[in-house]
Amino acid sequence: MALCISTRALGKRKRLLDDFSVPPPEDWGDGDDLRLRDVIEHVVRCEVKQFHRRERNRQFERVLSQSQIVDATARGKVDPAVKEKKQSVDTEEAIGNALQSFEDGVYLVIIDDVERRSLDEVVHLKDDSRLTFVRLTFLAGA
Repeated sequence: MALCISTRALGKRKRLLDDFSVPPPEDWGDGDDLRLRDVIEHVVRCEVKQFHRRERNRQFERVLSQSQIVDATARGKVDPAVKEKKQSVDTEEAIGNALQSFEDGVYLVIIDDVERRSLDEVVHLKDDSRLTFVRLTFLAGA
């Protein structure tokens, strides 16, 4: 089982990101009530883990094929190194930013076609629950 996540921006047809999924919270199904804050925190933790995994995978040395070397030589530079832009994400800071952004009205959360308005609102997730994060766009001067 996994939670399906969608991202949208108000007034845009194109999705911000491709739909993705995260494993359900560990305590989901124990009869415990989850608050919206718990769900957002869980999604952020999962995505930060994925980000760190992608960063680690980029650290491995890249090996070029013979055709890549020939193509790069023709362009004038053979460079097997991936440019290191070491980025660090603090999980607790990312969670804090996500929760504060929700409270500030930067985005809203829709779970199974129902808008959730409070971080302390109890949510009931199902096996096929869909979470949609909608980034709100403000008018100039608002």
